[in-house]
Amino acid sequence: MIEIATNKTFAENYAQKHNTDAKFGWYRYDTRFAIPVYDDAGELVRYNVFKARILVRHAKDGKLYLYDILRTKKETSKPLEQ
Repeated sequence: MIEIATNKTFAENYAQKHNTDAKFGWYRYDTRFAIPVYDDAGELVRYNVFKARILVRHAKDGKLYLYDILRTKKETSKPLEQ
């Protein structure tokens, strides 16, 4: 999910409460992921594909940490082929 993320944007940290854990700001990325759907017999039926925006914090130790998954929406226009 993180490796295929695109559309990187940066935002400064303006909230006082995040001064220790996001000292160098926030990054947001667009990504997608799939969850398999199985029938009663345990056979794979399809995948539910979702689009999401992930929030990554840039901590004072210089490392990037996944903080949250935002705006999750199921993709319904084109099903993923098996």
